[in-house]
Amino acid sequence: MKKITSLKRIIATGILLFTGTYAFAHHSFTSEFNADRPITLVGTVYKVEWSNPHVWFYINVFDEETGEVENWGVELSAPTVLQRGGWGPTSLEIGEEIKVDGFMARSGLPRVNSRGVIITATGKKPGEK
Repeated sequence: MKKITSLKRIIATGILLFTGTYAFAHHSFTSEFNADRPITLVGTVYKVEWSNPHVWFYINVFDEETGEVENWGVELSAPTVLQRGGWGPTSLEIGEEIKVDGFMARSGLPRVNSRGVIITATGKKPGEK
């Protein structure tokens, strides 16, 4: 009887640790991004992270005011949501120029929650034929 109780405690602890970590990793849009601060960026893709809970990609954006290149992180939806829309892990290629419409991070960091991505060479959305 003690072995079953101990096993149940171990399983319950594992479940709590897993779900607690996932809940901490996920966030609401309004907690991190500001819907009152829309932005449009044009830049070159240099990294793609296709993973849960959100896909991220990173672009180099030339700032005309400073003459410097800035590195921006762009958050997308979950991989399964993107796949239903025709996206895949190779929809964005390293070195490809894209246009991103989205909302800036509340923190002031160069991060954006994307509401639209267009490949500038084709004028199409990633995954669009």
